[in-house]
Amino acid sequence: MFDIVLYQPEIPPNTGNVIRLSANCGARLHLVRPLGFEISDRTLARAGLDYHDLAHVVVHEDWSACLAALAGRRIFAFSTRGRQRYDAVRYREGDVLLFGRETSGLPDELLDALPAAQRLRIPMRPANRSINLSNAVAVAVFEAWRQHDFGGAQLPD
Repeated sequence: MFDIVLYQPEIPPNTGNVIRLSANCGARLHLVRPLGFEISDRTLARAGLDYHDLAHVVVHEDWSACLAALAGRRIFAFSTRGRQRYDAVRYREGDVLLFGRETSGLPDELLDALPAAQRLRIPMRPANRSINLSNAVAVAVFEAWRQHDFGGAQLPD
């Protein structure tokens, strides 16, 4: 499957929603500190419901620790500054889908360290800042999963 990375997320319900998403699609979730909340936050628990026990969540102290844990993997950064559409990529098993903070996205130095072809954009209407973080993660994850025929999903006959 895929790995989702939330770089310094700030809003507990967004992270809770991504925990629920990762549990339902089999993706592993990585959170990069500092976080804008405590992992035990009630708001996070409410959004993630009882899915936290079904999800594989790893918290990394910083970006360097996260990179070390994901060494050798392709990383796709999602940003309003990306040039390539997210659906133009052929995702492979084990790819990493990276998302930034709700208020400021990913830092330039992190984006600049990736090849342009790995800096992706979800199309939006002009003059809008961005879509909600958990919605962006869902759009990207389901496209990658769709390309793998929703492997592991329970689908109707």
